[in-house]
Amino acid sequence: MKKNNSKKISHLSPLSVFILSLFLCVSTVNLSCGSKPTDLRTLAPAETLVYLETNDLAAALQPIIDSKPFNEVAKKKPDLSALKGVQLAVAVTGFETSEEKLTDEHSVGRVQPHFVAIADTHAWNYQAVKFAELKLGSFVESIYDSAPTLEKSDKNSGKYFTWTAKDGRKAYALVADSLIFFGNDESSIEKCLAVRRGEADSIVKTGKVQPADPTTLASGYVSTDGIAQIANIVGLKFASEAGEDSDVQSAIAVILPQLIRRTVTDITWTMKKSQKGIEDSYAVLLPTDTASIFSEAMAPTDTPDPWFSRSLNTDVRTATSYNFRDPKVAWTSIREQIKKNIQPLSMQGVDAVLPVFFAAYGIRNEDLFLASAGHIIRTESTVSDDDKHEVFASVKDANGIKKSIFGPLNKKRIEVGDGVMELLVSTDGAFAAQFYDGVVSFGDKSLMARDDRDFLRG
Repeated sequence: MKKNNSKKISHLSPLSVFILSLFLCVSTVNLSCGSKPTDLRTLAPAETLVYLETNDLAAALQPIIDSKPFNEVAKKKPDLSALKGVQLAVAVTGFETSEEKLTDEHSVGRVQPHFVAIADTHAWNYQAVKFAELKLGSFVESIYDSAPTLEKSDKNSGKYFTWTAKDGRKAYALVADSLIFFGNDESSIEKCLAVRRGEADSIVKTGKVQPADPTTLASGYVSTDGIAQIANIVGLKFASEAGEDSDVQSAIAVILPQLIRRTVTDITWTMKKSQKGIEDSYAVLLPTDTASIFSEAMAPTDTPDPWFSRSLNTDVRTATSYNFRDPKVAWTSIREQIKKNIQPLSMQGVDAVLPVFFAAYGIRNEDLFLASAGHIIRTESTVSDDDKHEVFASVKDANGIKKSIFGPLNKKRIEVGDGVMELLVSTDGAFAAQFYDGVVSFGDKSLMARDDRDFLRG
């Protein structure tokens, strides 16, 4: 059973980050000579963990080039005409993790995906070769921050390129006919070539990746094995951001990957252009019993978020609106499924870990907060600092919400038009809240100060 979630965003989607980087190295090579579209799925290996695809690179990039965030930082708007009709797919075939020691007590974990980008330029072979040597070479140089050495050879019925950085990192490309295979892992390219020769199965055989709809700008898929590997990475990331308590960090690193692996089967993603911008839609496949429970417990109301679009601040990085018939019941079902889907030895850590995810918003008692809030709850995170968050919620029980957040509070009431706004600041000065017209907003004090209220600034 699928759980679907659609949202409109202005930031770059996963595929766009990669293809936009490639595009910055392309401006003078016209790659289009015209031919029938290639089904790029037939060139990606069946064991691909993450698959991203666009059938028209220019069309996928145009909404981003036209967006306000891009134009605010770009010196000029690039010409995408050379990329019309260029098809691109990215297949991630594995993840390599390593640890870099900073001091005797601190180290940094690094994750390197092994990927291959498959592009059908629909150009003459000599044009594709020129693009690989000049433009991909420039792209590699920008990534390595220095000019790499280049080795060229005839291999696998095509022209083969190997770039080597001073620190030993390598990038590879093979140009065969109008196709370009480019990646940071030679074995990933070899897997694609085996598929092309008919010696191995493609991702088409899995039945999980369907042909792209003509209205889709780009699409993606994460396999079950991909989710399992990404779950470990997500667990480490959240553990590292969970404060200084080593017991909580260890619990998150163990519990979260278990939960993800046992709850999510696979994920598909599509990117389309709408009248309001770029729309990213995600379909998350869950086990049947879990999906059935969540469908009932997380039933939405018919009332949309009335202040979502008009109240977003300009520095918001992400905003998520939750619309549940009963937020407390929804959370209880999630918590019970978490306990059901983890190993018995990890059960004791659940009650210690879950409050950590609410603490970043200033919520001390999540059960009381969800029981006191109305149907609609929205969370926001800022562009400038991922650790700064704000919550908006309709109010069912104001006193319950006040007891569930922050701790000791300083309070002030001011008249606003025909009503009264109640302002609160935690005594440690870290969090602030305001109640007005049936809505509460609260979070990091510096975010609340964006509204020029002297009480919150003081």
